[in-house]
Amino acid sequence: MGPVECVVLAFPGERLKVAAVTAIAELRRAGQVRLIDSLVVVKSVAGEVSTSELVEYEEYDDATAEIGPEANLLGPEDAAEAAETLEPGSCALMLLVEHVWATRAADAIREAGGRIAGAVRVPPELVEEARVAHREAVAAASVGRS
Repeated sequence: MGPVECVVLAFPGERLKVAAVTAIAELRRAGQVRLIDSLVVVKSVAGEVSTSELVEYEEYDDATAEIGPEANLLGPEDAAEAAETLEPGSCALMLLVEHVWATRAADAIREAGGRIAGAVRVPPELVEEARVAHREAVAAASVGRS
């Protein structure tokens, strides 16, 4: 088994964006991820929280094809935690995914006695800021050499 991660995708409005779920379905079909479980969390404008399973939405059958009835690994505590991050009038899609693309490497690491000792998700904005800062530093250094 590859690494498993819980990802929470937040969206404005109280309805999921079809394009986002379609992108997950494309990753699943390509064999990049396996969707183990999912949960939709909605926070109404009044601040009331409701949840549902993604498998309850027929329009998302292609994304949820692998999820079996025994999934239910994401529960009320997970939904409550996700709801705390939401603004009123928004929703979130919680996904428990296996990174299938990393299975071979994960197996080799385990066989070598290794383990994941930590992981940090770096937001794309910070990566871009670092790239810009690096380009500026390289440009400044090249001007200084002239």
